[in-house]
Amino acid sequence: MSNRLADTGSPYLRAHADNPVDWYPWGEEAFAQARRRDVPVLISIGYSTCHWCHVMARESFQDPATAEELNRAFVAIKVDREEHPDVDAAYLAAASAFTRDLGWPLTVFTTPTGRAFHAGTYFPPVPRGPIPAFRTVLAAVREAWTDRREEVEAQAGAVADALASLVHAEPTALPGEAELSAAAAAIAAREDRRHGGFGTAPKFPVATTLRFLQAVGRGDVVDRALDAMAASELRDEDGGFFRYATQQDWSVPHYERMLADNAQLLDTALDAGREDVARGAAQFLLTVLQRPEGGFGAAQDSESWIDGERSEGGYYRRPVAERAGLQPPAVDGKVITGWNGLAIAALARAGDALGEPSWVAAAARAADVVLAVNRDAAGRLVRTSLDGTASAAVATEADLGLLAQGLFALALATGDAGWAVQALDVLAAPAQADPVLAGHAIPVSAEDGDGDLPSGAAALAAAELTAWRLGAGERHRERAVALVEARAQRALQQPFGYGALLRVTAGLARQPRQVVAVTADGRGALAAAARRADADVVAVLAPAQVRAFAAAGFTLFEQRDEVAEVVHDCRGFVCRLPVSDPALVPVER
Repeated sequence: MSNRLADTGSPYLRAHADNPVDWYPWGEEAFAQARRRDVPVLISIGYSTCHWCHVMARESFQDPATAEELNRAFVAIKVDREEHPDVDAAYLAAASAFTRDLGWPLTVFTTPTGRAFHAGTYFPPVPRGPIPAFRTVLAAVREAWTDRREEVEAQAGAVADALASLVHAEPTALPGEAELSAAAAAIAAREDRRHGGFGTAPKFPVATTLRFLQAVGRGDVVDRALDAMAASELRDEDGGFFRYATQQDWSVPHYERMLADNAQLLDTALDAGREDVARGAAQFLLTVLQRPEGGFGAAQDSESWIDGERSEGGYYRRPVAERAGLQPPAVDGKVITGWNGLAIAALARAGDALGEPSWVAAAARAADVVLAVNRDAAGRLVRTSLDGTASAAVATEADLGLLAQGLFALALATGDAGWAVQALDVLAAPAQADPVLAGHAIPVSAEDGDGDLPSGAAALAAAELTAWRLGAGERHRERAVALVEARAQRALQQPFGYGALLRVTAGLARQPRQVVAVTADGRGALAAAARRADADVVAVLAPAQVRAFAAAGFTLFEQRDEVAEVVHDCRGFVCRLPVSDPALVPVER
């Protein structure tokens, strides 16, 4: 049997390399083989810190009899959803036609052209209540493909046609502050006033929603959620947050810890004034997830070995003082472009605000790695890398937007305009479509909301908004407006699912406040006064740095170097007279 997973760029796929299943990685080769053999395709989608993915692997994919049946009647593809988010989204959308219980592992059966005709999630080795055994499902799918081919093909075509027919709503005018306040009120009405946060169980931090509420003056809801999470089992003793809680009171966490969650919660805590929480999240990123070469790994697993057995959460349930002798849960070392952008932005902002230059330096190391390593042979950004080798997976719109936003934050934290120039280069790069999805005309999900991460549209719009605020040109605001207006109607109807986009909308609905401190003492009283200001842009720069930003085309900084040791307080690029007394820099807008 050919072992095709051992040298892939995904720790999740590598963990399945020794399965008796004849796995293929995502790619055209698998579908070509299915066409040659005239058999259906099993697409199994998961990720390295997914507990039930581990369980199904142990129960079914490592079972020789199950593997023999799979290999005889199917072509099997293993997909890391973090490496191929568009593939995951496309098949989640298709799976919704067959089951309401969506999640991972996602198990999808398709024709040799990639069109789904049956799907589910975790299947046990023996029947459990209404859930059939995995081998029973394999037998039923094989029988349908063999004996009822026309029906199967028709069903697959109908699902594909239905997904392809989904169209976005017509663009609507940019929402104003009143509509945004109503959206925030609708979200706040869903607050769990007893335990903080939203919903019952499972309970997620939903950082994208919290960040929108902070942007529109509903920090009270955020503070209660953050206080509850920080005091609960959701937050480990070392400061890192787990993925979600299985109980409404934030107890009994699902123990995986994700880079993206912790980076966004670091940002949330920083803006909420919770320095202790921000420092804990930062230390988790720096001590657990940052790789030796500088990039940040995707996640830390929920499972580890304790006393010779696999234990879910056992490591984390021990006090920190007792963990030294235990093997910690593995870290998925994939360096995901967009997720690293989130970490770069959060650490750069927090390091600058809290006087931690080592955090800013760590963010710069990560940026260097992503910009140098996460590229294909043509120099285009890709989605991930592992151990210094780039993946073939294309970068998504979210990758580009989140990385650009991280580079802008790094530019402001370091005073190095070069990072901002590279951010503009990233924004100018077009996102590539997944070649297999495009080649097979497999519909990509029309869903463009924000869940645990900003959507591609929201990420790009946020970075375009920042570029405009820095004076890179009116075209950047126009692009942000177009991205928002195309989705504004759905966002106002379903505000809880569009937090990141609505945060950008709030930024577009008001004139920006930009504070530029020109000073040779980056940690002095004048700089501190500028950093305390409630502003969309805070730049503390030496005169030479101001000139470098202006020379790079960022008009906010033009003619700001004529007098040193002053603060320029600007509203929509119209600046008040500069002040040299820190007491004269308003904190409020």
